[in-house]
Amino acid sequence: MVVPFMTLYLTQTKNYTVGKAGLVMSFFGMGAVCGGFLGGKLTDKFGFYNIQLGALTCGGIMFLLLGQMDGFPAICSCTFLLAVLNESFRPANATAIAEYSNEDNRTRSFSLNRLSINVGWAMGGALGGLIASHNYHLLFWVDGFTNIGAALLLRAVLSPKRNKQTPAKKEKKIVKTNSPYKDKMYLAFILLTVLYGCTFFQLFSTLPVFYNQNLHLTPAFIGSIMALNGALVAAFEMAIVFKLEQRNRGMSYIIVGSLLFGLSFVVFNLFPGWQWVALLAVVIGTAGEILSMPFMNSFWIARTNADNRGQYAGLYTAAWSIAQVTGPAAGAQIAQHLGFNALWWAVGCMSITTAIGFKLVQNRVKQNAEISVATSL
Repeated sequence: MVVPFMTLYLTQTKNYTVGKAGLVMSFFGMGAVCGGFLGGKLTDKFGFYNIQLGALTCGGIMFLLLGQMDGFPAICSCTFLLAVLNESFRPANATAIAEYSNEDNRTRSFSLNRLSINVGWAMGGALGGLIASHNYHLLFWVDGFTNIGAALLLRAVLSPKRNKQTPAKKEKKIVKTNSPYKDKMYLAFILLTVLYGCTFFQLFSTLPVFYNQNLHLTPAFIGSIMALNGALVAAFEMAIVFKLEQRNRGMSYIIVGSLLFGLSFVVFNLFPGWQWVALLAVVIGTAGEILSMPFMNSFWIARTNADNRGQYAGLYTAAWSIAQVTGPAAGAQIAQHLGFNALWWAVGCMSITTAIGFKLVQNRVKQNAEISVATSL
């Protein structure tokens, strides 16, 4: 609940400018970068269960503390520490999904996890909008206690003592494993993920402000629009992914998804001033998200093994976090100095560039696979 409404909280309750609010979100992104690297490294060392448990508990406590902070330096510092702790959960969680699934159902396993997130997103967005209409500070309390509640549920259901599929401890590495930092195709994929993420994070930073200031939508209606995104993902993603993953064309779906996601922002320039275009944008953007994100997870997980999966996941998490640093900050500055129209055109151009990059990676991976087959013969 907190992150989607953070810019509105800072601009309306704390009376910060859009640029200053974007800077706070950049501190969250910088902390998330550190959390991604740290979480991935610690996951390979201590195991995914322990890192998830610690991240949820500490992250919940930090949400409670952030809501009590007053003053720009204190908010920035607390936001950074919150992100370090909270975002270390993601690589551990991705590693857990890989552990609990197999190659045949892994993409659907990630989609199932995204479904649960988006059900929570739909509920949290709608409820968060209502809460924000009355008191923004309550968002921090609810978000903090749901994190702590998730930690308690994790301990009750998936602890090694209660679930045989959860390793009791991280086994020592027996063989030397590949490093994600030496995997050139993966590094190219990570760079493109950063570009994709820069467009994605406009959803939580500049877009709510645009809705409020330019389209004059209320916080409750903004929350409902965000909830619609989660509801559409929850309703359709699993069925769509089940059909598409049979065709083994994951990168092609990522390319189309990138283009659709960029279009979801450009429509605001194509239909200026129309309040209901927000609903059209959600439908287009959700279609792009469904086509791209599950198969992005499949791409990186296919390049890993049990001993280096945490580091690959950490780098993937860090890519999204880097986007969370640069995306909101750059987007807020463009919106403040050049206007939202310029921002939406820029997002559209970045999406086209990203799609072209994914196409080049697809071609190179295909060439490498053909060379590998020819060499083996």
